[in-house]
Amino acid sequence: MNTAETTLRLGFAGTPEFAVPTLEALAKSRHRVMAVYTQPDRPAGRGRALHRSEVKRRALELNLPVFQPATLKTAQAEAGLRDLELDALVVVAYGLILAPAVLAVPRLGCFNIHASLLPRWRGAAPIQRALLAGDTVSGVTIMRMEAGLDTGPILATREIAIGERETGGSLHDRLAHIGASLIVETLDAVASGVAHAEPQGHSGITYADKIQKSEARIDWHAAADAILRRVRALNPWPVAETTLHGAQLRIWDAETSPARADPSMAPGTVFAASVEGVDVACGRGALRLLQLQLAGRKPLAAGAFINSQRLAGARFGNP
Repeated sequence: MNTAETTLRLGFAGTPEFAVPTLEALAKSRHRVMAVYTQPDRPAGRGRALHRSEVKRRALELNLPVFQPATLKTAQAEAGLRDLELDALVVVAYGLILAPAVLAVPRLGCFNIHASLLPRWRGAAPIQRALLAGDTVSGVTIMRMEAGLDTGPILATREIAIGERETGGSLHDRLAHIGASLIVETLDAVASGVAHAEPQGHSGITYADKIQKSEARIDWHAAADAILRRVRALNPWPVAETTLHGAQLRIWDAETSPARADPSMAPGTVFAASVEGVDVACGRGALRLLQLQLAGRKPLAAGAFINSQRLAGARFGNP
């Protein structure tokens, strides 16, 4: 057989929407997906009905066998993985830790798609942390997994520019599809014996801690550009928020305002409101709010929002 056309027996481990494009790409590739691992169904919604992961839904549509162990740390789970006789395991936002014994099961190893240019933003929330930090570039890294947190050797990277109006959601979607195509290219190279892994460098290491819901609260004493980064990074979850007359107010979209607030004005004070946006004084500069949502209501463009709310002299947040 021509080594360039070697077919790999693959396992896939992933859970959220970010992992779905990769599953689809692998299913269409020359390689064979032998099993899909995803987290167990979880109660969700008001009725607490069991909710399937996005990966499970798509895997069933593709007629792929699905396994949902609560952990891979048991001898039974490890034996089940070993019985699949995998050449490689592709891991994308699986959400469960793979012990060294599990990492050693596939013949060629385990490969992870990470949504940053490693070693920058190792950890759980690389997309949001990149936007919060004001990074101008992002990308995807394919690495061979080892026991450390995103420390494995790198097989491939692909860099992209972060757009001026990039949100956590838009960057998530772009990187998900880039990672899907890049992992297929990488696996083709692995199958052909031409892949090469480089150890990660020791400089430029940063960590992307999991996003906490408390981080959504806007501090109007901060600079306008820092608040804007928070609005965009935390869209679509958990969504930047403040309060208006004591009620929760979510900010879905904004831009820095060309208008200037009176320097004596308290941060969080609305000093202009029109169909163009709601201008708010910040610790430095001003922010123009473009899409707002009161608790229990739909998001509204600024023009529609001001028709139903009195904003003259209003101050967002807790004074």
